[in-house]
Amino acid sequence: MNAPVQGAEVRALAARSLARVVAGESLRSAFAAVAPRLQDARDRALLSNLLHEGARWWLRYDAAVDRLLERPLREREAQAHALLVLGLVQLDILSLPEYAAVAATVDAMRALHRPKFAGLANALLRRWLREREAIAAQLDRDEVTRTAHPRWLIGALRRDYPQDIEAVLAANNHVAPLWLRANRRRTTRAALLEKFAAVGIAAEAAAQLDDAIVLAESTDVTRLPGYAEGEFSVQDGAAQWAATLLDARDGQRVLDACAAPGGKSVHILELANARLVALDADAQRLPRLNENLARLGLAAEVRVGDAAEPAAWWDGKPFDRILLDAPCSATGIIRRQPDIRLHRRAGDIPALATTQTGLLTALWPLLARGGRLVYATCSLLVDENTRQIARFLAATPDAHGLDLAPTGWRRCAAGGAQNLPGEHGMDGFYYAVLEKGN
Repeated sequence: MNAPVQGAEVRALAARSLARVVAGESLRSAFAAVAPRLQDARDRALLSNLLHEGARWWLRYDAAVDRLLERPLREREAQAHALLVLGLVQLDILSLPEYAAVAATVDAMRALHRPKFAGLANALLRRWLREREAIAAQLDRDEVTRTAHPRWLIGALRRDYPQDIEAVLAANNHVAPLWLRANRRRTTRAALLEKFAAVGIAAEAAAQLDDAIVLAESTDVTRLPGYAEGEFSVQDGAAQWAATLLDARDGQRVLDACAAPGGKSVHILELANARLVALDADAQRLPRLNENLARLGLAAEVRVGDAAEPAAWWDGKPFDRILLDAPCSATGIIRRQPDIRLHRRAGDIPALATTQTGLLTALWPLLARGGRLVYATCSLLVDENTRQIARFLAATPDAHGLDLAPTGWRRCAAGGAQNLPGEHGMDGFYYAVLEKGN
């Protein structure tokens, strides 16, 4: 086995990656691009923690660094600036020992080939340790730097959830638990829990869902027993409700309209011997979907196509079930993908709502009489959820909402249901179940 990469080098790698995330690259992509360079699992875990917490708390500690510098580094030295932010994150969020965090960050500045800023890094972090309470009090006066959320999103959440705004913001600033779903075609949840216990992995069954498991700590799931054999998938509990609400039956023709990377597609097939068409507009995402099908021992008809343009791919045969996991703002999964708060803009929401309307309108004619369409988003925003479905029902005489909701979720208009981040331990998610009249 290769020797572990030194902590300073991992921090330098994290700073380079975080600078790219702040500039617009997705955190998932940035991590995937560099993680293979790290052979030691501890180094990969540290890199992941630094990137996720750096993105989660950027809006707070980016401002803190500015207060600690006479001349900002952000524009001329983006990587060095990102490393300083990560230095504060190590001290405040990861609670690393002060000496180790300061020394490793100073060494990481040299590993970034920015030795001229090593002394500055040392001075800045030590000043933070001396003045942290006073500077933190200043940051807390502004809700953006207090909560590390963009102002537009705070305003939107306050408008839609005035009683829950503080709880939502707080939930977004905590690490999401790791959920798994047992593949009932190859094992049982009880058998998986026994396997995990045998290797010292703490996990428990989730009461609301028949196949769900929640791990006590995050881990590299590919190293868990049963992964290579296709005995489980990673899927948050909120997303696991999609296949249950769809209620596909053996022999039915089913469309997963925005299928990649395939988590919901494979769950549908685990629950029923359905004839599934897994459709996605992005051909580059389909290999991952096919890999998931192969690992789990399942089969579907995988197609490239835009669900909003059925004429290009539909054969004219109606579907008994349609799952529309619509493109959305992803504001319900910020705790899991914290870079969303850096990349999403208020101006994105009207365009996303238009896309969602177009997908609903295009797919409804493909649904058989008496069939069911499940509309799902990982959004919290009413414009993408309740208002979207209310407009569709008002404009579509043969559509009506079924009064179905996941256990304990908040009921919305037309039978829709919303979960807020952290409720039931799950992500923020919305579902509406629509039936087509005979």
